[in-house]
Amino acid sequence: MRAFFAFIGTLLGLGALALYASAFIVHQNEQALVLRFGNPQQVITTPGLKWKVPFVDTVDYFDKRILDLDTSEQEVTASDQQRLIVDAYARYRITDPLKFYQNVRYEERVRQVVGPLVESEIRRVLGGSTLQEVVKDKRESLMKQIAAQVNKEGKDYGLEVVDVRIKRADLPQENLVKVFDRMKADRVREATELRAQGEAQSNRIRADADRQVTIIKAEATRQSDTIRGEGEGERNRIFAEAFGRDADFFRFYRSMQAYSEALKPGDTRMVLSPDSEFFRYFQDPSGGGTGTSSPSGTDGR
Repeated sequence: MRAFFAFIGTLLGLGALALYASAFIVHQNEQALVLRFGNPQQVITTPGLKWKVPFVDTVDYFDKRILDLDTSEQEVTASDQQRLIVDAYARYRITDPLKFYQNVRYEERVRQVVGPLVESEIRRVLGGSTLQEVVKDKRESLMKQIAAQVNKEGKDYGLEVVDVRIKRADLPQENLVKVFDRMKADRVREATELRAQGEAQSNRIRADADRQVTIIKAEATRQSDTIRGEGEGERNRIFAEAFGRDADFFRFYRSMQAYSEALKPGDTRMVLSPDSEFFRYFQDPSGGGTGTSSPSGTDGR
């Protein structure tokens, strides 16, 4: 009886072990390939609990996520004979685990198998484009063209190249100095042109300002001459009116003005006869008398 229970226990243990060995789990981010003695038996792309023949079948797992593929840094000569050092990378995902297993087998070998294909397409596509197109104008379309061609030629590898990107595209070191000197010369030329344009504009503004000053001065002189003429005319009119009202007073007033102007202190000397008409108001306050003559004259200041 004890032997019977031991046999039953052994059978149950072997059954549990066989059940455990026949079950495996495929996760959400995985796909699997069931192999029997190295030969593919089943491709599993859906997640969940799966079954296989215990102790006979093995399972290889492959990532369903997008993976990175770094390429080697390489020199590319563009169609305009410009040399570029290009460092690029590709992003891919495994779409057919069976083909991938048959032609690549391990993800670690993707760099050896698919990498040269990507690098070759980079050299071919970028070599047919100009430096301006690679760096700026058509960079996005060129990357799509490379990815499409790699997928076309590498469809038997069981993977899809989702995208190709350039991490760095630089000129060779020996060309950097020439490019820098050319850029420096361009900046100096632009600065010289801008400085010349500024000088020309400054001269135009200065000439216009001088012209405006001349016009304003001329207009001010014209207005001052007009006002001065009007003032002198008004003065003469007042003098004429005053002379018409009282000729004696007017002559007295004008004589006083003449004395005030002629007899100022200074170095001016005049030699006049004492009975000169100029001194008539000294001889007679009414201005009508004449003085006695002097044989030697008079020195006045």
